[in-house]
Amino acid sequence: MKKITIAIDGYSSTGKSTLAKQLAKHLGYVYVDTGAMYRAVTYFAMEHGYITADSFDKQTLILALPAVQLEFHFNAELGFAEMFLNGVNVENEIRTIEVSNFVSKIAEVSEVRSKLVEQQQQMGKGNGIVMDGRDIGTVVFPNAELKIFMTASAETRAQRRYDELQSKGQNVPYEDVLKNVQERDYIDTHRDDSPLIIADDAIEIDNSYLNREEQFEAVLDLVDELMKTM
Repeated sequence: MKKITIAIDGYSSTGKSTLAKQLAKHLGYVYVDTGAMYRAVTYFAMEHGYITADSFDKQTLILALPAVQLEFHFNAELGFAEMFLNGVNVENEIRTIEVSNFVSKIAEVSEVRSKLVEQQQQMGKGNGIVMDGRDIGTVVFPNAELKIFMTASAETRAQRRYDELQSKGQNVPYEDVLKNVQERDYIDTHRDDSPLIIADDAIEIDNSYLNREEQFEAVLDLVDELMKTM
């Protein structure tokens, strides 16, 4: 059976990665978490002091990009690939609210986007891939056979992110999480390079009132219908 490219875009904390992992596992496809790649570059910038609450040394980060090596290593126990930065597993470090506060600013940098988009396109050669992010259906894979755009209210997404952080022992006020979600939405949709927009041929899904399984089944139905036409 022909394998396809599935591009999943959408706002932060809409469950894109969860959905993508479910689809990839079910279909036997490769899964690429592009958000983890941007988070890893953000973590690199934070560790080297290129970005702080008060400053952002963009040019120094750009010059340092050749020293940023990103790899996904599959973890059989977890059932998905983890993010490695320069040979070190940073999967837990990149999921903090501190990284979330800076990642949209890092993603605005054209040189960062160019570096990561090139890597993402290489990963997708040969099809049979599920990739989620902000510009997958518009920039990375504009010819993807199936494009999904995920959305939900900011309050719903903030609550999901808050619950996730709490479960990991990160005691962050809900108000801070909501502010982060709203700020990321603004930056993602207003940046000059590859802003978050809905591709003309994308199918929009508002999952404000869907649980994970309902969301998965809805998208799997779309995949099945598409496969019947190929």
